[in-house]
Amino acid sequence: MSASHLSRGSAGYRRATLALFCAGFATFAMLYCVQPLLPLLAAHFRVSAASSSLALSLTTLSLALCLLVSGALAESWGRKPVMAAALGLAAMLGIACALVEEWGSLLVLRALLGLALSGLPALAMAYVGEEFDPEALPAAMGLYIGGTALGGLLGRLLAGLLSDLGGWPWALGGIAGLGLLALGLFLWLLPPSRHFTAQPLSLRGLLRNFALHLSNPRLRVLFALAFLLMGGFVALFNYVGFRLAGEPFNLSATVIGLLFTVYLLGIFSAGWAGRLVPRFGARQVLHGGIGLMLLGVALCATPWLSAAVIGLALFTLGFFAAHAVASGQVGIHAQEAKAQASALYLCAYYLGSSLVGYVGGYVWEHAGWLALLGVLASLFILASALVRRI
Repeated sequence: MSASHLSRGSAGYRRATLALFCAGFATFAMLYCVQPLLPLLAAHFRVSAASSSLALSLTTLSLALCLLVSGALAESWGRKPVMAAALGLAAMLGIACALVEEWGSLLVLRALLGLALSGLPALAMAYVGEEFDPEALPAAMGLYIGGTALGGLLGRLLAGLLSDLGGWPWALGGIAGLGLLALGLFLWLLPPSRHFTAQPLSLRGLLRNFALHLSNPRLRVLFALAFLLMGGFVALFNYVGFRLAGEPFNLSATVIGLLFTVYLLGIFSAGWAGRLVPRFGARQVLHGGIGLMLLGVALCATPWLSAAVIGLALFTLGFFAAHAVASGQVGIHAQEAKAQASALYLCAYYLGSSLVGYVGGYVWEHAGWLALLGVLASLFILASALVRRI
């Protein structure tokens, strides 16, 4: 491996991982800050629980669909410029979301925010796959996923706190401000790409690369895992706020937001799982992560708050461990056009977030909490069966 690749312990490695940590943080903070606000949005705009989830589902849906385009453009335009532009535009749209008065306008802006953010996740994964020494790649990917975990945590936690202080507009505006701060750090820290080779824009080349990745059976399994795991993860966290705000818990928005501190465990488990792969293999670590998710679902079925909190913690540990390993495997099994392979993985990932997240609301409203947990457990059992094919 060329000495120009980033190896653990080098200054470039530290700068790059910190920059990607900031990018992952900002992406997930702006994306998921609406999640603890869904009960407030439902009450303010007089919409149902399932309809309120559109503030998140439409964002992740537009992100999923636009990833396929942004991933292709990045093969010609480069990594860092597209990621920086995406982060800046998303922050400005986040500020605009705090200023709207109509439900429809909020949904349009949130969909545009998803479009803007589509220029970041796949490119970050591709950058890691190209610029880092293979031995450092699992740990670097784990740190990036850890940044997404911290962003998910602080986005939800601060949104809950700010909403109690000044309402949902303050929450959305405050998170967008953090996105601008993350942009400044990202631009300062991230080293330019050294191993990126621009490809001319070509529809034929784009379709060829997609066909190449979709014909790879291991990549297809990884795409399916992304859909199932992320869909179930988002569905649980979308509606646990409604569950905890009602009987027998009756928790406030701030307290519900504090429960998202379990995301700190995701920061740990993402990096930890990446370091376990060389020792135990990707399959075993994936099975372990999914097993923790199933145990977490079982504990969330109980009527005791302490058990539910432990369940959310185990669920989060398992999800981020599995996601870090699966996303790292995409870079390993994609031999070329890594940004497009990452885009396909993340397209499946966010499609799961949108579709399962919305359908979960229908199940919650018409069949209740236990039925929702049963559906999610079924998804994770299917995912565990698919892991054997990697």
